Amino acid sequence: MVDISEWGRWLLSPLSGASHHEIAPWAYWHARMMVMGWGVLLPLGMIVARFFKIVRASDWPATLDRKFWWHAHLTFQIAGIGVMTLGLLLAYGRGEGASELARLHHLVGWTVVLMGWSQVLGGLLRGTKGGPTGTTIRGDHYDMTLRRVVFEYLHKFGGWATLPLVVVTTTIGLVMVDAPRWMPLLIGGWWGGLALAFVLLQRQGCCIDTYQAIWGPEPVHPGNARMPIGWRVTRR
Repeated sequence: MVDISEWGRWLLSPLSGASHHEIAPWAYWHARMMVMGWGVLLPLGMIVARFFKIVRASDWPATLDRKFWWHAHLTFQIAGIGVMTLGLLLAYGRGEGASELARLHHLVGWTVVLMGWSQVLGGLLRGTKGGPTGTTIRGDHYDMTLRRVVFEYLHKFGGWATLPLVVVTTTIGLVMVDAPRWMPLLIGGWWGGLALAFVLLQRQGCCIDTYQAIWGPEPVHPGNARMPIGWRVTRR
């Protein structure tokens, strides 16, 4: 028999302090996939897109349009949405006899899912690229057409606005299943680390305008004539 310390016992105990914790396999796999999708993969993809368009190894502006951040962002987001969707399918149709807390989790959770899929659909409507690095000079992004401007506002603000709902949904889910205490501590610590990284990268001026990262700072490019879209986005 393994002797577990008092601290270890406390960590392994449910949030309510009950002596026994049991959860259906579909429920814990649903929780794991949702946390992996919205708690890990999607936030990492958002941080990469916000702060890693230009890095020291980029040799910017001598070298423009380095696509590391774009490929990383796309990979994280596709994986995150895919895992989220699998988690949704595991829980779909299992809400019979749900409590008030479960119904709230259901409502906020569906909002998060729909906002996630709206980001995917919105990305498909972002328009053409254009510019000197494209196949044609004219393009929605290079010219910053109304279509592109609307897309950027919705995509950027919609993505970040979803994260508080993720926190709410996850917290409700942990309480609802009376999760072991180590789970909220681990998830909260991870989120705290992401928040700290966000603050440090923001203070270091790493949030560079996508337009300049792709085409440079020269005023000849039409998009440089307008303010960058997004909170505390900087130019060089």
